[in-house]
Amino acid sequence: MAERREPRPTIWRPIWAMLHAFPLALFTTALVTDLAYVNTSQIQWSSFSIWLIAGGLFMGGFAILAAMLAVLFGRTVLTRRRATLFAVVSVLAWLLAFLNALIHSRDGWTAVWWTGLALSVVVTVLITVASWIGHSDTSKRVTIP
Repeated sequence: MAERREPRPTIWRPIWAMLHAFPLALFTTALVTDLAYVNTSQIQWSSFSIWLIAGGLFMGGFAILAAMLAVLFGRTVLTRRRATLFAVVSVLAWLLAFLNALIHSRDGWTAVWWTGLALSVVVTVLITVASWIGHSDTSKRVTIP
């Protein structure tokens, strides 16, 4: 018996999933710099965090826009469902990241500990889940008799 995969309903990896690599990297790195700030109290780490969060918000906006277009113009129901779930999780993460940016704009220790760090953890988890949704395999394995 040979196995073959049915063709994917859209391009190899949807553009919204590829754009989502940037917020994933930036928000995860912001979490790392928050942890560095908590451990060292060097204000430079807090400044790095807010810039990383701002970059993640910027690129995340493009990923969400592309996902919304896939919801509206997706060729198959599977693509639209996956894009909708991706968009919902990404919008929730984006809103929490925006709140995190506002909290990080405060001065000194209160900008990161504990609210900023907790929001960075939640945003990183949500972005990771959204990336998993965006990069999950959409093809079905078919066994040929």
